[in-house]
Amino acid sequence: MADHVDRILEQWNTQRPDLDASPMAVIGRLSRLSLLIGGELGRTFADHGLDRPSFDVLATLRRSNAEHSLTPADLMRSSMVTSGAITQRLDRLEARGLVSRAPSQTDGRGVQVTLTKAGLTLIDDALPDHIATENRLLEALSREERDALAETLRTLLESLGDKLPDR
Repeated sequence: MADHVDRILEQWNTQRPDLDASPMAVIGRLSRLSLLIGGELGRTFADHGLDRPSFDVLATLRRSNAEHSLTPADLMRSSMVTSGAITQRLDRLEARGLVSRAPSQTDGRGVQVTLTKAGLTLIDDALPDHIATENRLLEALSREERDALAETLRTLLESLGDKLPDR
């Protein structure tokens, strides 16, 4: 059995046998997986009226603390949304009544972003479907294969600087 990346590697081996194109076996597959997985997750998010960044903001607030509340800076550090996208994303979520922003109780210049009841309900409804989609996408792998892949990917991410700061 072969996949699209195998064909690409064969073509490079034929056209440029002087180059070791073997890194493409990993990077090419990761890239293709990202596109395929992103599309599937996007459909699940859309079923709940969300997109990936909105889901990520709501999920980050949901899992962060009992108050479901963070500063925009903490939200950015804890989520997978970039700093430039946070304000725009929060504006949209606030307009939909899914989050609220209020002055910080501890910092006169700061703001706290908090899940509203509607936001909490939406993320609690979307999360089981999201996890079900992820399980479906990984069903070709055994639990042991999933664990080994997760560990390998963690090692690669850490080697590229994607680490949590020491606590």
